[in-house]
Amino acid sequence: MGPSSSTVENYLKAIYQAQLRLERRGDLVPMGQLAGALGVVPGTATTMVKALAESGLVKYEPYGGVRLTTAGEKLAALVVRRHRLIELFLVKVMGMSWTDVHEEAEQLEHAVSDRLIERMDDMLGRPAVDPHGDPIPDPDGVLHRRSMDTLLTCPLHEPVTVARVTDQDADFLRFVERRDLKPGARVQVEERDEAADSVRIRAGSAREITIGTRAASKVLVEAAKVVLFVLALAGSALAQTPPPASPPGEEWKITDNSFLVEEAFNQEPGIVQNIFGFQRLTVRDWQFTFTQEWPAPSTRHQLSYTIPVQALDGNTGMGDVLINYRLQVLEEGPGRPGFSPRVSAILPSGSADAGAGTHGVQINLPFSKHRGDFYFHWNGGVTWQRTGDDTTIVTPMAAGSLIYRARQMLNLMLETVVAGVNVTPQPAPGAASQTTRLVSTTISPGFRGGWNVSDDKQIIIGAAVPITHSSGETDHALFLYFSYEGPVKGLPRK
Repeated sequence: MGPSSSTVENYLKAIYQAQLRLERRGDLVPMGQLAGALGVVPGTATTMVKALAESGLVKYEPYGGVRLTTAGEKLAALVVRRHRLIELFLVKVMGMSWTDVHEEAEQLEHAVSDRLIERMDDMLGRPAVDPHGDPIPDPDGVLHRRSMDTLLTCPLHEPVTVARVTDQDADFLRFVERRDLKPGARVQVEERDEAADSVRIRAGSAREITIGTRAASKVLVEAAKVVLFVLALAGSALAQTPPPASPPGEEWKITDNSFLVEEAFNQEPGIVQNIFGFQRLTVRDWQFTFTQEWPAPSTRHQLSYTIPVQALDGNTGMGDVLINYRLQVLEEGPGRPGFSPRVSAILPSGSADAGAGTHGVQINLPFSKHRGDFYFHWNGGVTWQRTGDDTTIVTPMAAGSLIYRARQMLNLMLETVVAGVNVTPQPAPGAASQTTRLVSTTISPGFRGGWNVSDDKQIIIGAAVPITHSSGETDHALFLYFSYEGPVKGLPRK
């Protein structure tokens, strides 16, 4: 009776991972090292390796060691791919802690089908890394590796981002988590003391911690990105929940709370978001909005509504209600942005004295893409409205935003919106219609921050100062933001 397929896969995976740590490609993995990694005696490992050699999966040299053949390396890479995708699925979809998924994945990697793995990969948005920052081989078994420093080798006194934790031991992962050293954390090495075998680090909320050199060698980092203020096209704003595909190691803890520019991500299953916004335009003019977003019932479809209350020239009243539908056409992934077109029905529910009382339609085409510490959002859209006196208002717009992750729970924001307003009153009988056109440009610097109350509950607050130039005049406003999102009892979750 030959070895089971799970045993074969475990051996191939262990050889593959040992080869990745070798200084030169093509070197042999010592049999003692392989036996230790698998928890077996060298004789058992040698017997198994000989069987693998007969199958053409490895090349074995007595008293020298073992290395994978091309066929064995591809099979091993696909085992690693299954393992790391399962880990990410358990964290992102099942809600498990990153400290607990390694052992679960060890069991499941031999049981799931290739078809299920590809479905997981698609659902997660073709992620590049697992929850620990380990790279995920692609469907052809190709592993894309990046050169990284450790906390022992990175420059002193320069901001770096934790990209990977190489030790999967649960106790070590909890150690890392307690010290704000998870992938995505921004840290700075202040001092290395060789005599004490210690490294002093500034992490988290500017607190200083000291860890041993052995632990520091297991935390891989990359240089923090430089802030570049780049604007792209986007449109009017609704907030969304981030996709489950955000790569660990580059994970954003706040991604669903822009103010003026819409993001291309729908709500997660089972999670509802409540958004409150207040904008003071002048001493007398202001607007308050409440938006609630629901998955319907999956991330693919989202329904929401927006209820405004506003004051114009001292007249206060309800604004026009928007009923919104969004379709998640593309989830963000390597080499592609997220894309979620939205269509909204404008209901004539407001008071004409308060600048409302129109019916119409709004269409918006938002795109979103992130790179390291930056998120870019852009879209184009148009709003068509008809007032009670048959005046037509058509407003095409384009906008964009740049969001910079200053800390895990603090983002700096720069948003811009360009809108063209075309007002065409109903002409008198026999008269030609006339259209009044004006263009407004708004640039809005701001910030957002908040708290994760639990794994599935988040509170976000923010503020911005929109600066609008139109018809030769420049106006300043104040925008305040509050959001709470969390699960709803009875709403299905996946």
